[in-house]
Amino acid sequence: MLFSSKAASGRPGGVPDLYRAVWRWHFYAGLLVLPFLILLAVTGALYAFHGELDALIHHDKLRVAVQDAPRQLPQQLVAAALRAEPGTAFRYTPPSRPDASAEIAIRNATGERRVVYADPYSGRVLGAIAEKGTAMGIVRRIHSLAFFGPVANGLIEIAAGWSILLVGTGLYLWWPRPAREKGGVVTLRGTPRRRIFWRDLHAVTGAFVGLALVFLAATGMPWSGVWGSAVNQWANGHDFGYPAGLRVALPMSDEHLGHSAPTSWSLEQARLPRSTHPAAEPIGLDAAVAEFDRLGLAPGYAVSLPAGGSGVYSGSVYPSDLAQQRVVHLDQYSGQPLLDMGYADYGPAGRALEWGINVHLGQEWGLANQLGLVIVCLGIVVLCVSGAVMWWKRRPRGALGVPPLPRERRVLRGVVAILVLGGIVFPLVGLSLIVMLAADRMLVRLGDRARMREPA
Repeated sequence: MLFSSKAASGRPGGVPDLYRAVWRWHFYAGLLVLPFLILLAVTGALYAFHGELDALIHHDKLRVAVQDAPRQLPQQLVAAALRAEPGTAFRYTPPSRPDASAEIAIRNATGERRVVYADPYSGRVLGAIAEKGTAMGIVRRIHSLAFFGPVANGLIEIAAGWSILLVGTGLYLWWPRPAREKGGVVTLRGTPRRRIFWRDLHAVTGAFVGLALVFLAATGMPWSGVWGSAVNQWANGHDFGYPAGLRVALPMSDEHLGHSAPTSWSLEQARLPRSTHPAAEPIGLDAAVAEFDRLGLAPGYAVSLPAGGSGVYSGSVYPSDLAQQRVVHLDQYSGQPLLDMGYADYGPAGRALEWGINVHLGQEWGLANQLGLVIVCLGIVVLCVSGAVMWWKRRPRGALGVPPLPRERRVLRGVVAILVLGGIVFPLVGLSLIVMLAADRMLVRLGDRARMREPA
């Protein structure tokens, strides 16, 4: 029978009911998230070195020969880019180092957003790539499932929530008990031919990478479609998160930073101030870049160009050093800073979110952070593969191999009640939990009917 859980455990009949209940939902969690976890781990390990890999893959566009000559002015580079790719420029990124190219983001007549790369010394256009179309940009979109559309992106929240459940139930199953068999806590038994080897490999690997997996799941939640967007809106415009106007009282527009500039997830909903309309002419991009340099924005900052007569020049930078994270908005007519916001200005929730995201991206502790992420990602792949092999070796022929129900089913209801609390915090996880509860109930009924038809 396909859904039979009979003889699924391979363990003594005296397994405690709580163990059975936890094991059953650990199985369901793994069933849901193992394919996603492998995808997230592989793409996450690659993206940890996104700067290095993009520089290697797109070397012809991102790197230039250093010359003993002055750089061309930003407006000259923008004009050269527009001759090569006609449209409307909306962002300019000065070279972050002597051998780096300048980047000009352009929206063409069809609405496509492309980034043109130009040699800052000669003004020669080196090429163009669709925005977020670099190799690592594509890897990041696959990692967030945004590459597959908004519905698939919502699966990130479900996968992250069930991953936390997977680790919690897994640690309970792994936890050493006096009565359990020796081994499988920090050591492996048997050989790859035996199921016990894969069981131990799964348990030991999970014990070592489980907490890191929870951290990555929790810090990845901000990018989810439902929960992440809600937290983003909640955090912006409040003193505990990202205050709307820190230094001065100023009129704010309905435009958001995320619509015009590359920004961290947390500031996508930050509203932009408005420029005033004196008789003077706009200061222009050259003067705006000179002002951002005078204000001391860290290298690598991007400048969003004003959108309309009340728009502002927005300089934003999100380097590895959180202390240098900064957003500055300039009045396009006077050139005066309307808002100057840095990491130290965020509230406690904002600083905590930014720190978690920085670690998640492998930026907080340099190379050690990157290598640590790669090791954790490799551990997650081992965890998933060993779990799948263990299940395949354990399952009865022709059956799904769902772990057995507890003899006292009230214990199962208690475990589900704890899961419901997580579903309330994460709405999409809650919806998926309802689906899994319905599926589990169907399995139980099918199993009960099969036992009723069995001969006495």
